[in-house]
Amino acid sequence: MSIDEKTVAKVAKLARIALPEERLAPMTHELNGILNWIEQLQEVDVEGVEAMASSVHAALPLRKDELKTDETGGGRPEEVVANAPRTEDHFFVVPKVVE
Repeated sequence: MSIDEKTVAKVAKLARIALPEERLAPMTHELNGILNWIEQLQEVDVEGVEAMASSVHAALPLRKDELKTDETGGGRPEEVVANAPRTEDHFFVVPKVVE
């Protein structure tokens, strides 16, 4: 597949990209190179290859979900919400922003 300068100019206009006349030929060459590379990728046999979301497989360390003690600032919900304009059951009450 290849594209011509007229197509590149049309795509640039649709994308609202200012593309000067002197950049049309180089841009056409670059886009044709990208399309040729994509065609090469389509020729690769991937039968039996499992899809991956990421090439890096790293397990994130997990910590136990527990209530913090007084020395770290937890365990005092009344003090945490003391200056809030509106609270309910030790939670901050905020205006609804999604309808």
